[in-house]
Amino acid sequence: MLSILLVDDHELVRTGVRGILSKEADFEVVGEASSGEEAIDLVKQYKPDLVLMDVNMPGIGGMESTRKLLRIQPELKIIALTVHAEEPFPAQLLEAGAMGYLTKGCPAAEMIEAIRLVAKGRRFIAASIAQKMTLASLGGIDTTSPFASLSQREMQIMMMVTQGIGISDIADSLCLSPKTVSTYRYRIYEKLDVSNDVELTRMAIRHNVIES
Repeated sequence: MLSILLVDDHELVRTGVRGILSKEADFEVVGEASSGEEAIDLVKQYKPDLVLMDVNMPGIGGMESTRKLLRIQPELKIIALTVHAEEPFPAQLLEAGAMGYLTKGCPAAEMIEAIRLVAKGRRFIAASIAQKMTLASLGGIDTTSPFASLSQREMQIMMMVTQGIGISDIADSLCLSPKTVSTYRYRIYEKLDVSNDVELTRMAIRHNVIES
Protein backbone atom coordinates (compact mmCIF):
# COMPACT_ATOMS: atom_id res chain seq x y z
CA MET A 1 0.00 0.00 0.00
CA LEU A 2 1.38 3.41 -1.02
CA SER A 3 0.71 6.05 1.64
CA ILE A 4 0.12 9.57 0.32
CA LEU A 5 -0.14 13.00 1.95
CA LEU A 6 -2.07 15.78 0.16
CA VAL A 7 -0.80 19.33 0.67
CA ASP A 8 -2.92 22.16 -0.74
CA ASP A 9 -4.54 25.19 0.86
CA HIS A 10 -7.78 24.66 -1.11
CA GLU A 11 -10.04 22.08 0.51
CA LEU A 12 -11.97 21.58 -2.74
CA VAL A 13 -8.76 20.58 -4.54
CA ARG A 14 -7.80 18.14 -1.79
CA THR A 15 -11.29 16.61 -1.86
CA GLY A 16 -11.13 16.13 -5.64
CA VAL A 17 -7.66 14.57 -5.56
CA ARG A 18 -8.61 12.31 -2.65
CA GLY A 19 -11.63 11.10 -4.63
CA ILE A 20 -9.44 10.20 -7.61
CA LEU A 21 -6.84 8.41 -5.48
CA SER A 22 -9.45 6.50 -3.49
CA LYS A 23 -10.32 4.53 -6.64
CA GLU A 24 -6.83 2.97 -6.66
CA ALA A 25 -6.78 -0.12 -4.43
CA ASP A 26 -3.10 0.24 -3.60
CA PHE A 27 -3.22 3.97 -2.69
CA GLU A 28 -4.03 5.29 0.78
CA VAL A 29 -4.37 9.00 1.59
CA VAL A 30 -3.11 9.17 5.17
CA GLY A 31 -3.58 12.90 5.71
CA GLU A 32 -4.27 16.35 4.32
CA ALA A 33 -2.42 19.58 5.03
CA SER A 34 -3.35 23.15 4.09
CA SER A 35 0.11 24.65 4.59
CA GLY A 36 3.76 23.72 4.49
CA GLU A 37 4.05 23.95 8.25
CA GLU A 38 1.14 21.54 8.70
CA ALA A 39 2.69 19.20 6.12
CA ILE A 40 5.89 19.01 8.17
CA ASP A 41 3.94 18.00 11.27
CA LEU A 42 1.95 15.35 9.37
CA VAL A 43 5.02 13.86 7.69
CA LYS A 44 6.63 13.47 11.10
CA GLN A 45 3.44 11.82 12.35
CA TYR A 46 2.52 9.53 9.44
CA LYS A 47 5.81 9.09 7.52
CA PRO A 48 4.04 8.80 4.13
CA ASP A 49 5.70 7.34 1.05
CA LEU A 50 4.73 10.25 -1.20
CA VAL A 51 3.50 13.83 -0.99
CA LEU A 52 1.44 15.73 -3.57
CA MET A 53 2.57 19.31 -2.96
CA ASP A 54 1.04 22.62 -4.02
CA VAL A 55 3.50 25.47 -4.65
CA ASN A 56 1.74 28.67 -3.69
CA MET A 57 0.36 28.34 -0.15
CA PRO A 58 0.23 30.48 2.97
CA GLY A 59 3.35 30.36 5.12
CA ILE A 60 6.60 28.86 3.88
CA GLY A 61 5.05 27.55 0.64
CA GLY A 62 5.75 24.44 -1.39
CA MET A 63 9.38 25.09 -2.26
CA GLU A 64 10.69 25.45 1.29
CA SER A 65 8.34 22.69 2.45
CA THR A 66 9.90 20.35 -0.09
CA ARG A 67 13.42 21.09 1.16
CA LYS A 68 12.45 20.71 4.82
CA LEU A 69 10.47 17.51 4.30
CA LEU A 70 13.40 15.87 2.51
CA ARG A 71 15.70 16.79 5.38
CA ILE A 72 13.26 15.13 7.77
CA GLN A 73 12.61 12.07 5.57
CA PRO A 74 15.22 11.81 2.77
CA GLU A 75 13.52 8.85 1.09
CA LEU A 76 10.21 10.74 0.76
CA LYS A 77 8.94 11.18 -2.81
CA ILE A 78 7.40 14.57 -3.64
CA ILE A 79 5.34 15.55 -6.68
CA ALA A 80 4.44 19.19 -7.26
CA LEU A 81 0.78 19.57 -8.25
CA THR A 82 0.17 23.22 -9.04
CA VAL A 83 -1.37 25.80 -11.34
CA HIS A 84 2.10 27.14 -12.21
CA ALA A 85 3.32 25.70 -15.50
CA GLU A 86 5.82 28.43 -16.37
CA GLU A 87 9.42 28.88 -15.33
CA PRO A 88 11.00 29.41 -12.88
CA PHE A 89 8.67 27.21 -10.80
CA PRO A 90 9.28 23.78 -12.41
CA ALA A 91 13.07 24.03 -12.44
CA GLN A 92 13.24 25.40 -8.90
CA LEU A 93 10.92 22.75 -7.44
CA LEU A 94 12.91 19.99 -9.12
CA GLU A 95 16.15 21.53 -7.84
CA ALA A 96 14.62 21.59 -4.35
CA GLY A 97 14.15 17.83 -4.56
CA ALA A 98 10.72 17.18 -6.08
CA MET A 99 10.64 14.04 -8.23
CA GLY A 100 7.63 15.05 -10.31
CA TYR A 101 5.83 18.13 -11.60
CA LEU A 102 2.19 18.25 -12.72
CA THR A 103 -0.34 20.99 -13.29
CA LYS A 104 -3.79 20.87 -11.73
CA GLY A 105 -5.26 20.68 -15.22
CA CYS A 106 -3.66 17.31 -15.91
CA PRO A 107 -5.88 14.25 -16.58
CA ALA A 108 -6.49 11.95 -13.62
CA ALA A 109 -4.77 9.11 -15.46
CA GLU A 110 -1.60 11.18 -15.82
CA MET A 111 -1.55 11.93 -12.09
CA ILE A 112 -1.94 8.23 -11.29
CA GLU A 113 0.86 7.35 -13.71
CA ALA A 114 3.11 10.01 -12.19
CA ILE A 115 2.51 8.71 -8.68
CA ARG A 116 3.30 5.13 -9.66
CA LEU A 117 6.50 6.08 -11.50
CA VAL A 118 7.77 8.46 -8.82
CA ALA A 119 7.05 5.87 -6.14
CA LYS A 120 9.48 3.60 -8.02
CA GLY A 121 12.15 6.30 -7.94
CA ARG A 122 11.65 7.68 -11.45
CA ARG A 123 11.09 11.32 -12.34
CA PHE A 124 7.84 12.42 -14.00
CA ILE A 125 7.36 15.83 -15.59
CA ALA A 126 4.20 16.61 -17.54
CA ALA A 127 5.02 16.57 -21.25
CA SER A 128 3.96 20.18 -21.84
CA ILE A 129 6.16 21.40 -18.98
CA ALA A 130 9.12 19.27 -20.02
CA GLN A 131 8.89 20.69 -23.53
CA LYS A 132 8.89 24.27 -22.22
CA MET A 133 11.86 23.56 -19.95
CA THR A 134 13.82 21.99 -22.81
CA LEU A 135 13.05 24.80 -25.24
CA ALA A 136 13.88 27.41 -22.62
CA SER A 137 17.28 25.82 -22.04
CA LEU A 138 17.90 25.89 -25.81
CA GLY A 139 16.71 29.44 -26.20
CA GLY A 140 13.71 28.33 -28.19
CA ILE A 141 11.04 30.26 -26.30
CA ASP A 142 10.64 33.66 -24.68
CA THR A 143 12.12 33.58 -21.19
CA THR A 144 11.82 37.29 -20.51
CA SER A 145 9.71 36.94 -17.35
CA PRO A 146 11.50 39.10 -14.77
CA PHE A 147 10.91 36.45 -12.12
CA ALA A 148 13.19 34.03 -13.95
CA SER A 149 16.11 36.12 -12.65
CA LEU A 150 15.33 35.29 -9.01
CA SER A 151 17.15 32.57 -7.10
CA GLN A 152 15.22 29.86 -5.25
CA ARG A 153 15.54 31.73 -1.95
CA GLU A 154 14.59 35.06 -3.53
CA MET A 155 11.57 33.46 -5.18
CA GLN A 156 10.52 31.95 -1.88
CA ILE A 157 10.82 35.22 0.02
CA MET A 158 9.05 37.08 -2.79
CA MET A 159 6.09 34.68 -2.50
CA MET A 160 5.91 35.21 1.26
CA VAL A 161 6.19 39.00 0.98
CA THR A 162 3.33 39.10 -1.52
CA GLN A 163 1.23 37.12 0.96
CA GLY A 164 1.61 40.01 3.39
CA ILE A 165 3.87 38.09 5.78
CA GLY A 166 6.09 40.38 7.85
CA ILE A 167 9.88 40.31 7.82
CA SER A 168 10.14 38.91 11.35
CA ASP A 169 7.69 36.10 10.61
CA ILE A 170 9.49 35.24 7.36
CA ALA A 171 12.77 35.17 9.26
CA ASP A 172 11.32 32.83 11.90
CA SER A 173 9.83 30.49 9.28
CA LEU A 174 13.05 30.23 7.27
CA CYS A 175 15.46 30.28 10.22
CA LEU A 176 17.09 33.46 8.97
CA SER A 177 17.78 36.79 10.64
CA PRO A 178 15.41 39.69 9.89
CA LYS A 179 18.41 41.59 8.48
CA THR A 180 19.10 38.76 6.00
CA VAL A 181 15.46 38.67 4.91
CA SER A 182 15.47 42.44 4.42
CA THR A 183 18.61 42.13 2.30
CA TYR A 184 16.90 39.53 0.13
CA ARG A 185 13.82 41.71 -0.22
CA TYR A 186 15.79 44.73 -1.44
CA ARG A 187 17.75 42.51 -3.81
CA ILE A 188 14.40 41.34 -5.21
CA TYR A 189 13.30 44.97 -5.58
CA GLU A 190 16.47 45.73 -7.55
CA LYS A 191 16.17 42.72 -9.84
CA LEU A 192 12.50 43.40 -10.60
CA ASP A 193 12.85 47.20 -10.67
CA VAL A 194 10.13 47.82 -8.07
CA SER A 195 10.14 50.14 -5.07
CA ASN A 196 7.83 48.52 -2.53
CA ASP A 197 5.71 45.48 -1.67
CA VAL A 198 2.64 46.86 -3.44
CA GLU A 199 4.50 47.19 -6.75
CA LEU A 200 6.01 43.75 -6.22
CA THR A 201 2.59 42.21 -5.65
CA ARG A 202 1.11 43.91 -8.72
CA MET A 203 3.96 42.63 -10.88
CA ALA A 204 3.55 39.09 -9.51
CA ILE A 205 -0.17 39.15 -10.35
CA ARG A 206 0.53 40.56 -13.81
CA HIS A 207 2.94 37.73 -14.59
CA ASN A 208 0.61 35.06 -13.10
CA VAL A 209 3.11 34.22 -10.36
CA ILE A 210 0.41 34.66 -7.72
CA GLU A 211 -3.36 34.73 -7.92
CA SER A 212 -5.16 38.06 -7.71
